[in-house]
Parts: sequence; structure tokens; C-alpha cells
Amino acid sequence: MGPVLYIVLGGFRTNSQITADPSGLPAPWVLSNYTEVLASATFWRSMASSTVTALGTTAGVVALGLMASYVLARYRFAGRGALYALFAAGLMFPVTVAITPLYLLVRGLGLTNSLLGVILPQIAFALPTTIIILVPFLRAIPAEIEEAASIDGASRLGFFFRMVLPLSLPGVVTTGILAFIGSWNGYMLPLFILNDPNLFTLPLGVQNFSSQYSVDTARVLAFTSLSMLPALVFFSLFERRIVGGLSGAVKG
Repeated sequence: MGPVLYIVLGGFRTNSQITADPSGLPAPWVLSNYTEVLASATFWRSMASSTVTALGTTAGVVALGLMASYVLARYRFAGRGALYALFAAGLMFPVTVAITPLYLLVRGLGLTNSLLGVILPQIAFALPTTIIILVPFLRAIPAEIEEAASIDGASRLGFFFRMVLPLSLPGVVTTGILAFIGSWNGYMLPLFILNDPNLFTLPLGVQNFSSQYSVDTARVLAFTSLSMLPALVFFSLFERRIVGGLSGAVKG
């Protein structure tokens, strides 16, 4: 919490206060740094880009991850174990290693300098974690429930939407939150894909803002703390669901 508190409190100080006593408290408290950042169009453009990217990534991860996990957990077919192992191996494949071929692929698809070019790779790199968490949830659903639903006339899709989705909701919420926070804090991929400052997400917006106002340390700290705030609030509100979802995955 030390760096977080330093950044937040530093936004309430002046540059002279920070220079005179870097670790001191605001005396007096200054609100102008935060109000000026909130009044700037740069901050809100970056906020909008991060929101669109994070929501798009979360929706794609949850939808594709749930469907793939359902097949891996409930269907028996040749190569199922190998396919599950392939997704598990994806946990050991960081985006940093693949950034150059990934950039070439995105450029070949004509998606550079667009939010879609960030969303699609983020979905792909978040799928391994999603599948590892969701497969135990779906395997734990008793086969008798599926048999009873089939006798009552439910189709495979009907069973999926009416039974599987509600029963696996803790895992779905957990994976959705992890995907949202991972996308919100993503820096490497947007750095390579986005060139237009109007499309910068908040991590890139912080870097760009700090470059423009390098001598105004207090305002940079205010911009940084406001950029962190949505992810911190989001994580704090859903912390119990994350822990509960991961616990359920381990038990499954």
C-alpha cells in the first residue's frame, strides 16, 4: 500500500512540497491537481478507450471460455486431454515473448491502431486461465441433472443456458473480473498496437501525460492515482467473488 498511498497523497501536494519533503503529508491540501486532470479531455479519452477494451475483452473471454470449457468438461472425444493440456500450457506463454509475431499478425489483419487489435489478442491470452478455472466447475455438475433435463425435453443448448450457466456463475464471475482487471492494466500490447494518442488506454495515457508534464510531478501523480482508482474499486467490490470462484475451482 506504500506506493499507492504515496501516489494518492502526492496528488494533493504542490511540486514545491514534494521537492522539500518527498515523504511528507500535504500541508496544505491542494485539490487543483485532481480537478485539472478531471477537466482534461485526455483523461476521459483514455478512460473511454480502457472501458471499451476491458468490456470487450471480458465479454469475449467469458463467452468463448465458457463454451470451450463446456466441451472439454462434458464431452468425450479423441484428443480432449491434449487440447486441455494445450490450453494449460498457454499459462506459461507470456505476451512479452509473442509480441513481435503477434504485432505482425495484427498488422497483416489491418487491425493496428484500433481497439479491436488490442481486444482480440487479450481474449486469446486470457482464455487459458478462464478454461483452467471453469472446467472444474462444469465437471462438478452431476450427470443426473443433465439426464433429467433431457427427459424433460431440454435440448443441449437449453441445458447449457438454463442449468450450466447458473450453476457455474461463481466461476464465470471470477474469470470475468480477472479478464477485466488484466485488460484494464494491460500495457505491453496497447503500446505496440496503438499509435494514435486519441486511442490510448489509461496505462499509455499515464505515460503520455507524464512525458508532457514531466516537470509537474504533482499533476502526474494525480493523473496516475485517478487511473488506478477504477481497477482498485472494481477489485475491492468483487474480491469475495474472486476468492469464492477460485476456491470452487480448486474443490472441483
